[in-house]
Amino acid sequence: MRIKICGLTQLEDAQIAVKAGADALGFVFYPPSPRAITPEQAAKIIQQLPPFVMMVGLFVDPKPEWVTEVLKQVPLDLLQFHGDEPEAFCQSFGRPYIKALRMKPDFDPEQAAAGWPSARGFLLDAYTPGIPGGTGEVFDWQRFPASESPSWILAGGLTPTNVAQAIRITQPYAVDVSGGVESSRGIKCPTKIHAFIKAARS
Repeated sequence: MRIKICGLTQLEDAQIAVKAGADALGFVFYPPSPRAITPEQAAKIIQQLPPFVMMVGLFVDPKPEWVTEVLKQVPLDLLQFHGDEPEAFCQSFGRPYIKALRMKPDFDPEQAAAGWPSARGFLLDAYTPGIPGGTGEVFDWQRFPASESPSWILAGGLTPTNVAQAIRITQPYAVDVSGGVESSRGIKCPTKIHAFIKAARS
């Protein structure tokens, strides 16, 4: 099971996530978020991390100039778009990307995914009006797509206590957690990170 720890703001938290076995680390370049980080801060953290861990930059309906500015400073491996960005926009930066889809009532993720054929995968998150993610809410896991293609990533309200059950029900390609391993907004809890990864891999 592949695991991404998202919303990192401190070097110590990133190092703990890597040592615990995280496959990917997420950095939020969306200023309204309580987990937002500047390109300078992210670059400084990534510079001190070991190889073979994927670095992911999260954006929400950004101006193209902002993405370009971040990419100049931060060595990101993957982009994650959490807003209403069309495929042409997501593709325009020459980096692989995943598209987040929020599970509104009666929303069909497989049908929606057809709008981004170039995406490497799709992150399914809970829907809360006006908030593009990181709410700690779960959606009905029975609605998770059964198909293995494209790569489906489960997010939304995952914690060390529910992630194993969530994986059993949804059989995702990967899981993504932020608030579920925090002691406060943007500050991770080492005990929760280790417990989450252990449970996800169990």
